[in-house]
Amino acid sequence: MAVNLVNVENVSKVYGTRALLDGISLGVSEGDRIGVVGRNGDGKTTLIRMLAKLEDADTGRVTHSGGLRMGVLTQHDSLDPAATVRHEVIRDLADHEWAGNAKIRDVLTGLFGGLDLPGFPQGLDTVIGPLSGGERRRIALAKLLIDEQDLIVLDEPTNHLDVEGISWLARHLRERRSALVCVTHDRWFLDQVCTRMWDVQRGDVHEYEGGYSDYVFARAERERIAATEETKRQNLVRKELAWLRRGAPARTSKPRFRVEAANELIADVPPPRDSSELMKFASSRLGRTVFDLEDVTVQAGQKVLLQHITWHLGPGDRIGLVGVNGAGKTSLLRALADAARSEGETQPVAGRIAVGKTVKLAYLSQEVGELDPNLRVLEAVQQVRERVDLGKGREMTAGQLCETFGFNKDKQWTPVGDLSGGERRRLQILRLLMDEPNVLFLDEPTNDLDIETLTQLEDLLDGWPGSMIVISHDRFFVERTTDRVFALLGDAALRMLPRGIDEYIERRQRMEEAAAASVPAAAQKAAPEKSAADQRAAKKELQKIERQLDKASEKEAKLHAQIADHATDFEKVAGLDAQLRELASEREELEMRWLELAEDA
Repeated sequence: MAVNLVNVENVSKVYGTRALLDGISLGVSEGDRIGVVGRNGDGKTTLIRMLAKLEDADTGRVTHSGGLRMGVLTQHDSLDPAATVRHEVIRDLADHEWAGNAKIRDVLTGLFGGLDLPGFPQGLDTVIGPLSGGERRRIALAKLLIDEQDLIVLDEPTNHLDVEGISWLARHLRERRSALVCVTHDRWFLDQVCTRMWDVQRGDVHEYEGGYSDYVFARAERERIAATEETKRQNLVRKELAWLRRGAPARTSKPRFRVEAANELIADVPPPRDSSELMKFASSRLGRTVFDLEDVTVQAGQKVLLQHITWHLGPGDRIGLVGVNGAGKTSLLRALADAARSEGETQPVAGRIAVGKTVKLAYLSQEVGELDPNLRVLEAVQQVRERVDLGKGREMTAGQLCETFGFNKDKQWTPVGDLSGGERRRLQILRLLMDEPNVLFLDEPTNDLDIETLTQLEDLLDGWPGSMIVISHDRFFVERTTDRVFALLGDAALRMLPRGIDEYIERRQRMEEAAAASVPAAAQKAAPEKSAADQRAAKKELQKIERQLDKASEKEAKLHAQIADHATDFEKVAGLDAQLRELASEREELEMRWLELAEDA
């Protein structure tokens, strides 16, 4: 029988005149992995802070089992700014002690990309004080995960982690024996890690069995039976459930909801997007050309981020862009944006970017743009436009779009200066869409947004007719809103990935394993210095291999499309599948050769 670790009994918390939590009773037992969701401001962080006894309840009580070992990651760390990373994370362990500990090696590699902390100026001996908030947060998470706990409480652990880091963290938490309570808006992460969900709503907490997919089904079913929520909210939940059921198989390892009931509930829900209809409408707004890149090179200072890129972004294309930090994702968007504004004096440093004459670009950067803090929310939106055309005869006023983005009638008259970070992010996206762009660049749009707002944004983008590029560490959002995924793997090339982010993770793992395997050989025998002629030859062959890899990606995409078209012709599918396996083998050989040549070049 599982031991009860924490009991929350009849707990209430009031801020001002608002009851944030009202008579809540919950429990956390050994082996529980609980995800906490809800709208921003509804009390998720307050709940877990009281659970961890970092904040007192107004009424009721929270009790911990005797000798409970608990680790807590809050949104503000308590690291010593004068200390080094080594002192905070590894403490007084000698190098041979921590390097011989598989758990410590796994945490350092998973969160920092290597035992020598390659992104930090002095590695483990880097002083914490000057580091960014994201770097400090990874250090605090590493410090927590290296210890042994009975219960781990995490508040937004995926913030400042890239796709690979989130994938590693999900695997790490699944393999730990510790119980877990986690607040996050990352729905893929919730599905991978959690076995129970707490939904914080209007002072109450609703409990659900299963991960995020199961929670969406159970909530839709509960709202259908109870009929207490407005029709729009029900339809959004059913639409998201439809996408989950029709999407990638095995989104959860053991789906716990009843498949028949789920299918019945979504029987009349159409697919999220009518892609062919949107493509026609986008073509009528944009013409044939959106962005054409020809032999483009992009640099940051002296570092070449992208080299000899030839790429076409067409009308209606919905692209997800993933890659390692520093590979050039944001730099690529900025180069395209500068070309659209005719400001491309510095980028690209070589090659040509052609921009369609009808392109009207909206670019959501990672920085929240400054607005007059005295403006009201509705006024800030009306500054852009009073009404917006959403296509196919749909039109919304500024006030209606505000409501869609969670700004109710009262909130619309709140001064911009009084908004939270997440609310400002919402307002920034809202103002962009209000300007009726036909090309959208979204750089980390999910930052600071709760799940309900993300669902509403996805619903709006489903019917948005135009071209779009999304950079995000939120796998669920990328898969939900885009049709194709391109990757920057840190080798200055841009590649299409037919299998999306799963393929990206696999490729990165293969590259890291190949790099790790080459280290012992290099340590045993230093490679002789290559002549200038050898280096030129290696670079030439590298470029040739990169072109071959791009062609292989295109062939893979065509084969996948043919397999989908002939799904009922088993003989045809078997032949196509054999070609696909042969192509995958050729690609693997090319990638291994690329890694060998990279050293020579």
